[in-house]
Amino acid sequence: MIKKAVKKETTKKEPVVKKVAIKSAVVKPVIVKKEEKAVSKGRYIETVGRRKTSIARVRLMINESGIKINGKDYKDYLRLLKLQEIIIAPLAILELRDKHGFTVVVSGGGIFSQAEAIRHGITRALIKLNAEFRKRLKKYGFITRDSRMVERKKPGLKKARKAPQWAKR
Repeated sequence: MIKKAVKKETTKKEPVVKKVAIKSAVVKPVIVKKEEKAVSKGRYIETVGRRKTSIARVRLMINESGIKINGKDYKDYLRLLKLQEIIIAPLAILELRDKHGFTVVVSGGGIFSQAEAIRHGITRALIKLNAEFRKRLKKYGFITRDSRMVERKKPGLKKARKAPQWAKR
């Protein structure tokens, strides 16, 4: 069954509509992944990393180098060497230390929690860039989100689970 292409007359506001029929064949749509578009255009890959109540929005910049956290260099934002090493760990494992740049917006939680949220976001961005990195990063536990949070305080209790002292009389 073949139909002819029909061209609709247009006014100033209506777009041109074309209808084309296809022989009874199965049409498979071509799906282009978002990350492939971002990489090919030379823009960035955006991911989110989380730990406890900290949330880090991470952008992997393809043609840049350096890590900026909330507008500062990562060494100025995280003064402790241990926290700097936590952030750089996925890059050090993959030997990509100065190949890609990252801009991070992080909020919530403490400084240690923020550092691990940033590491989680960087790991996710690297996996989006190249899926082969996943196996190597999974060994070190960087892909898994650490979801442990402080339990909320319940009414009638002093803390989350601590009850006031019980008195018989």
